[in-house]
Amino acid sequence: MLKKNFTRKNIAYRIHQSLGFSKNFSSLIIDDFFEILVSELIKNNKLKISSFGTFTVLNKKERMGRNPKTKVAAKISARKTVSFKPSVIIKDKFAN
Repeated sequence: MLKKNFTRKNIAYRIHQSLGFSKNFSSLIIDDFFEILVSELIKNNKLKISSFGTFTVLNKKERMGRNPKTKVAAKISARKTVSFKPSVIIKDKFAN
């Protein structure tokens, strides 16, 4: 099975097709959307888009991990990650 990523370019093309905006303008809309999303996550650590879901910044602690190939223990540093919890509407669409 061939795995294909859905990219910003694909989203911009869909906007271009459905709304009739130019490809450049559609691309700018997508770039601005993701820039706003990231800046809000940095500022508030949480972003809720109604009828879609909630993005949350999580603080992961430092821990010991293991290289699965060599079995050598290694320290995994503390870091921040982004978690996504889909809304009930999205969950229901996957249930069918």
